[in-house]
Amino acid sequence: MANLPALTTVVTGTTIAPITPAAGGDTVPIGSRVIVRNGSGASINVTIDTPGNDTYGQARPDIVTAVAAGAVAIFGPFAVDLADPITQVVKLTCSATASVELRVVAF
Repeated sequence: MANLPALTTVVTGTTIAPITPAAGGDTVPIGSRVIVRNGSGASINVTIDTPGNDTYGQARPDIVTAVAAGAVAIFGPFAVDLADPITQVVKLTCSATASVELRVVAF
């Protein structure tokens, strides 16, 4: 698992290098956005861990979104309630890592 910092964009442009997702997931800052490029030949799932329980004591379900083969998707901004209460970062996992790229930005 890697802690991925968010790059801040500027009016004159910002070069954002692609990051290969870690097999065990990655963490990103609260408020950031993650751009996922699926260059593989099959759909992947991006899972955003949802910590904690609801008001009835039941575990809150994780957020799972499919990204089609060849597609680009953007996730976020990530709210405080999606962050781990201790580490204050949001965990996300891609179901495959080969030919998948992440870019983390803050607006």
